[in-house]
Amino acid sequence: MKKQVLILLILLCPFLLVARQNVSIIPQPVSLEVHSESFIIDENTSIQFNSKQTELKEAADFFATAVRTISAYDLPYQLKKAKTIELKLEDIASIGTEGYLLDVTPAKISLRANTKTGIVYGMQSLLQLLPAIRTNAALEIPCLSITDYPRFKWRGMHLDVSRHFFGPEVVKEYIDLMASYKLNTFHWHLVDDQGWRIEIKKYPKLTEVGAWRVDQNHLVWSDRPQAKAGEEPTYGGYYTQEQIKEIIQYATARNVTIVPEIEMPGHVASAIASYPELSCTQKPQLPLTGGDYSNMASNYCAGNEEVFHFLEDVLTEVIDLFPSTYIHIGGDEVNKDPWKTCELCQARMKKENLKDENELQSYFITRMEKFIISKGRKMIGWDEILEGGLAPEATVMSWRGEAGGIEAAKMKHDVVMTPGNPCYFDHYQAGPEGEPVAIGGFNTLKKVYAYEPIPEELTAEEAHFVLGAQANVWTEYITTAEHLEYMVLPRMVALAEVVWTSKENKDWDSFNVRLQNQFRAYEQKGLHYCPGNYTVNIKPNSENGKLKVELSTEILNGEIYYTLDGSEPTLQSEKYTTPIEINSSVVLKASTVLNGEVKGFKPAEQNFVMHQAIGQAVEYANLVSPYYQADGPNTLTDGVRGTEAVGKFWHGFSDKSLIATIDLGETKTIQSIALGCLQKYRDWILLPESVTFEVSADGKSFTEIETLKNPVDINAPVAIHDFKTEFAAQKARYIRVTAKNNVCPPGHNGAGKTAWVFADEIVVN
Repeated sequence: MKKQVLILLILLCPFLLVARQNVSIIPQPVSLEVHSESFIIDENTSIQFNSKQTELKEAADFFATAVRTISAYDLPYQLKKAKTIELKLEDIASIGTEGYLLDVTPAKISLRANTKTGIVYGMQSLLQLLPAIRTNAALEIPCLSITDYPRFKWRGMHLDVSRHFFGPEVVKEYIDLMASYKLNTFHWHLVDDQGWRIEIKKYPKLTEVGAWRVDQNHLVWSDRPQAKAGEEPTYGGYYTQEQIKEIIQYATARNVTIVPEIEMPGHVASAIASYPELSCTQKPQLPLTGGDYSNMASNYCAGNEEVFHFLEDVLTEVIDLFPSTYIHIGGDEVNKDPWKTCELCQARMKKENLKDENELQSYFITRMEKFIISKGRKMIGWDEILEGGLAPEATVMSWRGEAGGIEAAKMKHDVVMTPGNPCYFDHYQAGPEGEPVAIGGFNTLKKVYAYEPIPEELTAEEAHFVLGAQANVWTEYITTAEHLEYMVLPRMVALAEVVWTSKENKDWDSFNVRLQNQFRAYEQKGLHYCPGNYTVNIKPNSENGKLKVELSTEILNGEIYYTLDGSEPTLQSEKYTTPIEINSSVVLKASTVLNGEVKGFKPAEQNFVMHQAIGQAVEYANLVSPYYQADGPNTLTDGVRGTEAVGKFWHGFSDKSLIATIDLGETKTIQSIALGCLQKYRDWILLPESVTFEVSADGKSFTEIETLKNPVDINAPVAIHDFKTEFAAQKARYIRVTAKNNVCPPGHNGAGKTAWVFADEIVVN
């Protein structure tokens, strides 16, 4: 008997899988069972709930409105009908405050939860099973049973409205998208150098002056010069307090909490343009427009008592508006140079016994935290608030990788993970050829989906301090609502599954299948979205002198065709099945093929250069930056040459020189060594001041071959240069290359500070 049951289950498995996949809910619920038959919403359907519970009436209104927008049905409440949608608040310990239990039979939908929040999340799951727009099709929901609750408390999306202003209707659409996927925290970046976007009644100039700048939207952000006296500020906008109240109410109905960000003590040139007395120099200036602002004041004066009175007044109005537990105070990228020469700041440091400007920043942040706590709220800030000492009860938002979040969690502070890789949605998600212009970087849908918010470095106890994760959308290069939609869809959907669904229930292939229904919904609604990263990922793996290349595509059911002679791949080219061994210098090109059609703007391309150090181990005296790891520790010996794209093929070193030692595995005869380096002036990446080449027989005693000075103009916008030494043939087993960091030149916005060294390959022949 048991054997017969097993055979039956095996036969039924494919059908059960198809049924589960047809129930396309994102994020994937904790438990989902699909049954036969379905529930059809029609004129014989009503919504039932305890009329004394006003929160259920609000939830019923939300669902009824949603059904009304896609059908002719206006669902009545409390009437006896053949079919009912029953809403109940119960005490269900296993699902927490945001979980829900959903049971669908042909005659009844039962939705139970501990709170209205859980009820609305259950409704969002139901709505994903209905048509996206008004249709004549039946409103059919498959019979099923769902138990569901989130993994993390903080499931966030951020939006910068300072660099480019988006009106209230766009903000509501953004909130709707978040709510559809059970994201619950909208981080609203309302203040930055280029625009003050929130009405503060006590300080009207903040919006009269600070919300407007000279219109330069015809220029790419990085090419925009600072506005000059006499130019008319015509671009901008702001939200009135009445508009903000209405948006908060709209978000609350959808389980979305809005966390306002009021930047301090840096990134506030918009406030200083409005009230120059708030800066150290107290000199008038125009609002910023984009580009290089090294001569513009963008910090509050930490020694001026009036600054704190001003900020307390501003935060009082903000706190009166926003009911959120958290108030975000920014705290990132503060240029402390003005504080070093400011008499008031130096006097403050002396009075408070502060040893340096980092501690002055900590004083500033801690003082603002005390005020926020006095108002019954909590403070959150970017990970730079760790500098000089963390405020006593602060929550840290870790954006410069995960290091700040790890440090804060180990100090028993709450943390929200939002590392640039992969949580910055202003970065490219495909291409980049053929894609809308972006700030740089490369965060594909698959990278977002693969993200794990709890770092391995944390113990189980420390992991409890990780509240969740968030994606950030900075809008320097995003000027329209259509572009904004494209940059967040579908990456927002992947993040939603990361922060809601348990690790055990996450599955990339299942997610891809379920995502196809979302794509159809976007098309029906007219939403702009990225259909996928068609660019083939080329991953070299070098070991023991052998180089093999793996090719992969993120596209569901995609195939890969490639060439090794530099020609364009076609359907007649070689089809990729197993890793490709590279044993000579070649140009590999590869394309994704879907349904018999070559996809993508252009093929992925990589130039492989064979040399005597291919596949050999590299040891570093100084650690590679965690932000620029390229393909790992053997990036300098993988045969791959870098391009002008910053992130993919380059190792980055910020504060200390690149010092790399290669063991060739055996003594070899060599007569040339070269190091490839990149310069991108605006990104603080400069060619090294010098590169020194050394050789050794034992790895201990090294002999210098040559030191080469940088021959390229330090002010060149972009350059790729090989530092190469040629010499009489000699035997060596070990090679050491030292690339000394350059210093940003006068006129650069980092003048006098250490520049990055970016290196790609040490070529040995």
